[in-house]
Amino acid sequence: MNKDYSLSQIREIAEEVIKTSKHKILLFNGEMGVGKTTLIKEICASLGVQDTISSPTFSLVNEYITSTGETIYHFDFYRIKDEEEALDMGVEDYLDSNNWCLIEWPENIKNLVPLNSVNIHIKLTANNLRNIQLK
Repeated sequence: MNKDYSLSQIREIAEEVIKTSKHKILLFNGEMGVGKTTLIKEICASLGVQDTISSPTFSLVNEYITSTGETIYHFDFYRIKDEEEALDMGVEDYLDSNNWCLIEWPENIKNLVPLNSVNIHIKLTANNLRNIQLK
């Protein structure tokens, strides 16, 4: 997937990410303010999360339960000091859980993310659009 979208199209982008992702570990790459958390909120909503979804900037991970009982883990590693901090919080257990793992700032734990992850790159383009690429 490689396409431009507006915020009014975020729901269909979220659903397309879910459908086209071959793995449940999604790595969200992009500058601050590009819309990573906004897209994650829509992905969670599309998967059936009814709770309020917010960025786990200070807690590192939030856990959500879908309407079907599936667990989703949402990570924000922006403020992490080093990979040891992620290991101390048990990131490997989360990544091995076979649950959805939605990770913001994955570059801060680059040696810990599994190869079977989906890299999602988001960037701002002209006319207040965003470009999304899945790799």
